[in-house]
Amino acid sequence: MKDIQEASEATHSSEFDVIIIGAGIAGINTAYYLETQSPETSYTILEGRSRIGGTWDLFRYPGIRSDSDMITFCFSWNPWTREERLGSGDEIRTYMQKSAELFGIDKKIRFNHKVMTADWSTASKSWSLTVTNSRGETQIYHTKFIALGTGYYDYEHPLEATIPGLSNFSGPVIQPQFWPEDLDYSGKDVVVIGSGATAVTLVPSMAEKAKSVTMLQRSPTWIVSAPRKQRDSGFVKLVSRFLPVSAARWFKRFNSVVWGTVFYSYCMIFPEKARRFLQGATIKQLPANISWNPHFNPRYTPWKQRLCLCPGGDFYAALRSGKANVITDTIKNVTSTEIQLASGQTVRPDIIVAATGLKLRFAGGIKLSIDGRPIDVAEKYTWRGSMIQDIPNLMFVVGYVNASWTLGADVTAKLLVRLLHHMKRRGAEVAVPRLDNPGSMRRGDVFNLSSTYTQTANSIFPRAGSGYWDHKRNYLLDILDAQFGSVSKGLRIE
Repeated sequence: MKDIQEASEATHSSEFDVIIIGAGIAGINTAYYLETQSPETSYTILEGRSRIGGTWDLFRYPGIRSDSDMITFCFSWNPWTREERLGSGDEIRTYMQKSAELFGIDKKIRFNHKVMTADWSTASKSWSLTVTNSRGETQIYHTKFIALGTGYYDYEHPLEATIPGLSNFSGPVIQPQFWPEDLDYSGKDVVVIGSGATAVTLVPSMAEKAKSVTMLQRSPTWIVSAPRKQRDSGFVKLVSRFLPVSAARWFKRFNSVVWGTVFYSYCMIFPEKARRFLQGATIKQLPANISWNPHFNPRYTPWKQRLCLCPGGDFYAALRSGKANVITDTIKNVTSTEIQLASGQTVRPDIIVAATGLKLRFAGGIKLSIDGRPIDVAEKYTWRGSMIQDIPNLMFVVGYVNASWTLGADVTAKLLVRLLHHMKRRGAEVAVPRLDNPGSMRRGDVFNLSSTYTQTANSIFPRAGSGYWDHKRNYLLDILDAQFGSVSKGLRIE
């Protein structure tokens, strides 16, 4: 690729070889690979918010934490050194800030720069981005390549759940995505509607101050206790003794990925055995007054939806304390003072928290076009879960449904750097995925999950096909392919 001139390093420049959109996990990780493996490439990060962090800057609800172990969730190039197995939101954001500072990435970020549109020009072989800043001013940026680190959900709008009569409630109705800093729930009766990771995080955290916290769920999910602290097996400790520090850290990360993959595969191959295993582990942690069925007996087998992790079994400890409870029922109506259930039971909360999922969104809502013609990415197939059919010089990061988000970010970043090097060697300026006879491609699901909110992904994200035209599914295979496989198969490079 022909570099845009060194003027791109000037702080006022609006022309770059690569523009990364988003300063979250994906954006910072992509910047690291450009910084260290393609230092001749000029780049900047455009971030709509005022701080590094993405998800971890947005979410401020009580107990916010990772839902993947930090050995694999952390950057491969800057290990997580804290002893917690699941990092808190503040810890993760601080870690990301320090990681960016470590390699000077923080100096390449332009905060309060929200990308509104991106239009590819066939004539100039470049993208033009319309960007607004915090003062409402509009700027135009130009780049040869875009890397989308914008996540997979809508930052501005929550998922609107259909809860009959919710607007009638006279007390606070809280969306976890927009948690009020001044909310005082001390001594209050709280109802958390939902049963996903957010609800499982909120219940034990709020139970510390609230009078009572009830998780009101339409259907249960699998909730798995995880050790609070990192624990290395005897085998890992033995092998690590004979390795340099950096190699030992790599081995620990690799070991965690392998065992995660093994457990996921076990759940897929032996679903009923996995169900019985988790059922037994759950029953051991429940108080006598709360039964496994129906409250912890999901209709689906493990890993048909993401497992919810709770550090040290804090969710079950909250139930045993008597300050937390679970109700499995359907909401008939909400009045000004109570929630009426289909069974005839009523609940009288002071506060309702609607933890009912996230609203999916691709590319942060950026309007993509080619030569002024809008693009519907949901009508295009993905190339290796990183590029999009017929769209030149654009990569996006979407992680795995069964592993840490950062692993998917690693795969895409390695592909990006290899592709840039390949294009430069060939003197090429454009790389665009081309699929012969797309009508014959069998379409699959973007996310192999049955969660309600993920079912909309097929109408929002690039299509899933087969082979090179599918989303990332297996990190171990994908990272090998990204590192050593063909970087040009399925692409037209010119």
